[in-house]
Amino acid sequence: MHGDRKDNRIYSVFFPSEPRDFPFRRSVRTLLRALHIFSTGTLLAGYIFNQPTTILEPWLWASVITGLLLLATDVHASMAVLFELRGLAIIIKTGLLLLALVLVEIRMQLLLTILLIGVFSSHMPKRYRHKIFLIDKRIIPDDRNG
Repeated sequence: MHGDRKDNRIYSVFFPSEPRDFPFRRSVRTLLRALHIFSTGTLLAGYIFNQPTTILEPWLWASVITGLLLLATDVHASMAVLFELRGLAIIIKTGLLLLALVLVEIRMQLLLTILLIGVFSSHMPKRYRHKIFLIDKRIIPDDRNG
């Protein structure tokens, strides 16, 4: 019995019944999203227009850092995001980005695919975007706007 209570406390740390919040959450996420779209758009355009890697490297880092910061704000709210459709899209996009590091000859196509996955996963209806897969039905998705 005691182990069950401890397990429930640990469970609630990772999957709180109410998603955690922080001050100015929506404003912070909007700013991060704008920076992420700007940096990823610039990065993809750089590859489309065949710019040298030295020019594109800072945009790659900006894309990675802003993406990780956005993910961190989601994970802070609840680890449930990783099991939602939008979280699975993030995992797929990360895998494709890792492939882009080694498959240089198709890097532009991989980056374009990442962009398309991001657009569709971000703009699909909330009931699909926040649908939870593969785990316990007690987990509550963070379906707040922003």
